[in-house]
Amino acid sequence: MDGAWNASSESKGRDRLLDSTGLSLDRLPMLHVIFDRMSTIWVDDFRHLAASPAYCSLSTIESGRINDILEMYESNAIAGVFQAVQWDNQVLVGFDRDFIFTMTEVLLGADGTEPPIDDERPFSTIETRVATMMFEQISKALRTAFALVTDTQFKLERSETRMDFAVIGRRNSQSVVAKFLVQALNSGGEMFVVIPQSALTPMRQNLSRVITSEPTVRDPRWSKQIESEVQRAEVSLQAVLEKRYMTLEEIATLAIGQTIQLQANPRTLVTLESEDEPVFRCLLGKSDGSYSLRIEEVIDNKKDIIDDILSR
Repeated sequence: MDGAWNASSESKGRDRLLDSTGLSLDRLPMLHVIFDRMSTIWVDDFRHLAASPAYCSLSTIESGRINDILEMYESNAIAGVFQAVQWDNQVLVGFDRDFIFTMTEVLLGADGTEPPIDDERPFSTIETRVATMMFEQISKALRTAFALVTDTQFKLERSETRMDFAVIGRRNSQSVVAKFLVQALNSGGEMFVVIPQSALTPMRQNLSRVITSEPTVRDPRWSKQIESEVQRAEVSLQAVLEKRYMTLEEIATLAIGQTIQLQANPRTLVTLESEDEPVFRCLLGKSDGSYSLRIEEVIDNKKDIIDDILSR
């Protein structure tokens, strides 16, 4: 009984010591992997919402007090407060003014020709709704990214435009902030994620080593199954004797019964294509009353492109 109590007390004491001194980010390489993965997941999801692409990259991961971090974004950002259910803690995600303006333009179909917005006005209702939509996407990306070390849901509780109200614990508590550079339509902004150190401390052992989701040992039965399924896949082929380019005027003057002259002759090789990609060159013939193709050579697309460039 005394041994169990001493172990528990020692663990709690060690956690309190870590909380007061701050986690060493150099010893938590998994955080970089997680936040990199989060940005990639978010960008992939955003492509389904807008015609113009967006790019997101992890800029820095820093540690500091929550109050000091939020002061930099006062009156210049929208922050979403999330409840990390399984962590029994809160996480904050924020978008600065340039991020909100850029994402609003992208989602409303802008093409980047409009001058950038340089206005200190309050955020409009549409811009606030865009931020809420982005918060929902980021929550899903965060859960998927952190699944490498732990599974938790990030539920949006509220959004705030005043950083004084974006409270996720004691304002002088140590936290980790990841900052992301987001670009679209020749402009961009910043996104930031603030996680209290108290939420990360229980995971520090998993965060101290890089975890990959790929298996280290290949299963021969699985490989054989994949090979078998790939070989059974149906592929459509199209034989092209010759391609001729015509103007719209020439096509408009075509009439029934008119003959189109081709440059091909009986010895001209036919191109065998799959999904508009040339695969083989074949010789056209007949067999049992039907047209047939005999493969003469394999088409090396890379070599053909190089040869075409060098011949010009």
